[in-house]
Amino acid sequence: MDILTKTISLLFRQRQREIERFAQNTDLIQRKQLHALIARARRTEWGDKYDYKSIRNYEDFRQRVPLQAYDDIKPYIARMINGEKNILWPSVVRWYAKSSGTTNDKSKFVPVTNEILRGCHYKGGFDCVALYLRNTPGSHFFSKKGLILGGSHSPSPLNAEAHCGDLSAVLLQNLNPLVNLIRVPSKRIILMDEWESKIKAIVESTWNKDVNSLSGVPSWMLVLIKAILRKTNKEYLTDVWPNMEVFFHGGISFEPYRDQYKALIPSDKMHYVETYNASEGFFGIQDDPADQSLLMMPDYGIFYEFIPMNETGSEHPTVLPLEAVETGKNYAMVISTAGGLWRYQIGDTVRFTSLFPHKFIISGRTKHYINAFGEELMVDNADKAISITSRETGAKVKEYTAAPLFLLDKAKGRHQWFIEFDVMPPSISQFAALLDKHLQELNSDYEAKRYKDISLQPLEIVVARDGAFYDWLKQKNKLGGQHKIPRLGNDRTHIEELLAINRREGNINSRHSGVITPDTPHL
Repeated sequence: MDILTKTISLLFRQRQREIERFAQNTDLIQRKQLHALIARARRTEWGDKYDYKSIRNYEDFRQRVPLQAYDDIKPYIARMINGEKNILWPSVVRWYAKSSGTTNDKSKFVPVTNEILRGCHYKGGFDCVALYLRNTPGSHFFSKKGLILGGSHSPSPLNAEAHCGDLSAVLLQNLNPLVNLIRVPSKRIILMDEWESKIKAIVESTWNKDVNSLSGVPSWMLVLIKAILRKTNKEYLTDVWPNMEVFFHGGISFEPYRDQYKALIPSDKMHYVETYNASEGFFGIQDDPADQSLLMMPDYGIFYEFIPMNETGSEHPTVLPLEAVETGKNYAMVISTAGGLWRYQIGDTVRFTSLFPHKFIISGRTKHYINAFGEELMVDNADKAISITSRETGAKVKEYTAAPLFLLDKAKGRHQWFIEFDVMPPSISQFAALLDKHLQELNSDYEAKRYKDISLQPLEIVVARDGAFYDWLKQKNKLGGQHKIPRLGNDRTHIEELLAINRREGNINSRHSGVITPDTPHL
């Protein structure tokens, strides 16, 4: 560890010790978070509506305040955007994180209060570095530059009272100027709106800098890395930035991209740290390099609740506090935050791998799964199966999505996978067979439905032409930043759009076991 990093790392010692005590204090911390949130919001319109002054404990809170989706609180947020104060939170809120999932074109505007900005998002960034330095005593983190790849919605005014942008843009706009001393590219470039121009500008301004850390979404960071390598005519990123040591990644699963990163950054000094920082809050950090689970951060001004996955969407689901969850079960996450969200269903699902400390993996989205035949296939199953199959066949998957395909007998069908490869496998039919095999190994419900083809036939793969997913996102004005490919869909909306793009390009693939051409009529 160089002198500068060693000196600055002393600032992180106390926080490292606090995190060590999470295992003993999580329940107490969470109760304090709830009481503090209720106390702050007592004099708001929301607090008055649900009589926060008389709430004494979690049971009161649970019974009094109903579960919320974005449409439920949208009218309140619209008033906050227009400058009204003391609505959901006791202040005027000037900043909003613009969030529009790939699944629809409707924008959500998530309030970013000063409390959630500083006590959650920035605190999460600080803790990422604290845990990384604890785990990497030989780091030179502060002696080099860090490259942050932000979103594609630059800060823009909603009106005279409020501004919005991607969460990353909001964070960068309000960042302490001292951080800019170790960050590239410039704020002007990183906040550019047009994605393709931004990539070119980042490449031109950073290829000759001494970068040792990356932060961003794995899929889009890979686009930038390949652009850097084209610019420099190098094969490996370490040939351009020899001091590269860590990639802080989040937004989507890293698993399908892991081997590609290792191929482009062939260094045993390279580290990968997953984070879970959503528009609504910062929820988890990978605290152990040997364990891909995330440590849930209980003291960020967020109170957590969880709905068992099989009860999501029901009228009166079971809702559990953090202290009541069990390992190995999928839960939809519900949050109450210092950003003015109350019992808000974020749409993500998690599965706990340990308790005390609470560690979890992100298993998917409440709307991104396939359960057309009772198979309950989650995104983490799909990501792992793709990763294992790619490793076994030497393939490299660039992007993928999957959806059910119903046969003439509506009781039967199969999963159809639309996959864009960076490196094709020697045999698509073998890739399909192995993928199907690993999905059965990872998901017992899928295995049961595949048994003797009772309700599920073997999956099939449509090979996407190069750039198909990119063109689909571009068509939807969703290039870059926090925009993601929906990995699984329980209906065929997205895959049909992608197949149509593939057909328009006249792509022709030979049909054989496990593969169809884009222009083959559906069975």
